[in-house]
Amino acid sequence: RVELEDLLQTADIVSIHAPLNERTLNLLQYERLQLMQSHAIILNLGRGGIVNEADLARALDEGFIGGAALDVLEREPIDRENPLLNIKHPERLFITPHIAWASREARNTLTNEIAHNIASYLSGVPRNTVGPGK
Repeated sequence: RVELEDLLQTADIVSIHAPLNERTLNLLQYERLQLMQSHAIILNLGRGGIVNEADLARALDEGFIGGAALDVLEREPIDRENPLLNIKHPERLFITPHIAWASREARNTLTNEIAHNIASYLSGVPRNTVGPGK
């Protein structure tokens, strides 16, 4: 296991695939973004709110990180006042409209997982359980 600060200091790419909760809200804010290498890239495919967007815009403008690609935002669709829309180097930022889940493969996997989970539940066999008593 690696501490987050150590990971941020050494990673070339940080790819986020986490849920938004009280522990992940604003997980990457300005102080942590400053730890990153100037060529590092952030990918947020998890949930909006994990990366503080105002702090990300500032870090991109100040050159603390090389770039970012976001499939999720704090507010969707993006608010016209979002600071990410006014960064000095827009070529360092890619924003997609929350579509990472929409590929044919992802939808097939989702449908199959739902069917398997229902069948397992009906047969009394736990599947994909989380937490105590799994």
